Amino acid sequence: MTEFFIGNVKLKNNIILGPMAGVSDLPFRVICSEMGAGLVCTEMVSAKAIVYKNKNTIELLQTDKREHPVSLQIFGSDPEAMAEATRMIEDRDFEILDINMGCPVPKVVNNGDGSALMKNPILAGKVIEAVAKNTSRPVTVKIRKGFDDDHVNAPEMAHVAEESGAKAVAVHGRTREQYYAGKADWQVIRAVKEKVKIPVIGNGDLNTAKDVLRMKEETGCDGFMIARGAQGNPWIFKEIISELEGNGPIERPSSTEIGEMILRHGRALIEFKGEYTGIREMRKHTAWYTSGLRNSSKLRGLINEVNSYDELAALIDKYMKN
Repeated sequence: MTEFFIGNVKLKNNIILGPMAGVSDLPFRVICSEMGAGLVCTEMVSAKAIVYKNKNTIELLQTDKREHPVSLQIFGSDPEAMAEATRMIEDRDFEILDINMGCPVPKVVNNGDGSALMKNPILAGKVIEAVAKNTSRPVTVKIRKGFDDDHVNAPEMAHVAEESGAKAVAVHGRTREQYYAGKADWQVIRAVKEKVKIPVIGNGDLNTAKDVLRMKEETGCDGFMIARGAQGNPWIFKEIISELEGNGPIERPSSTEIGEMILRHGRALIEFKGEYTGIREMRKHTAWYTSGLRNSSKLRGLINEVNSYDELAALIDKYMKN
């Protein structure tokens, strides 16, 4: 794999774990980094929550030496609050600072944050500039195709981001109105690539190594952001790298290997969040890990009754050993 730069930060490759609320927490990022991800991104953190020192943000801002390089993602639409939050986290251990302008969730959009900024490129530019002026790290921006089909403006937004100091832009090929439904429009990623000189990272419908090869051919984008495609499948990074290096497909993990990863992931979540929270969060991960496997529907039904690591281990031992 050729090295990939975002600003002055050198990544080992251009395959990136995207930020996902409730998914890309520290334990999962460490696993994906070990599986070959060139960069991992945190769950998004509210700039105002940082400024007001909300205790829930402390966990979201934590990083681990095993996951570097890591991108910390913040969101907000008030340039002053974004600047202040940026200054407050400057001493934390991360390499890249990302601004979320793509989140479609109503409570975020209704505050004018996330993908609501797609409707206001001038304000978006002020937000990016405020962040870029207050950090020594490269700033990146995650955007969508547009707010809706009548307002497709990703190329314009990417240009604004570049002019305002961003060192790369990630483009999800769906509008805010689509959320995650329908097919991602990769041609808008190509249009962004043709508009700006900074690296363009493609995102949307990247679920296999073959998808990445196809996006590379169709869009010419510089990097690839894997989000939902990594849920229950951190091996996807190894698979993509093998294909991009011309080594062809690698063998899929066995049922036993998947079971071992579930237990490892579960232990890490419990260590980080405590058994009560960790085991409950592990339920959804286990459903993703086992999707499509023999006995998976039965296991997914039982996983929701698991309340301890020992119960999880017993379930995996029964259903996941070859």
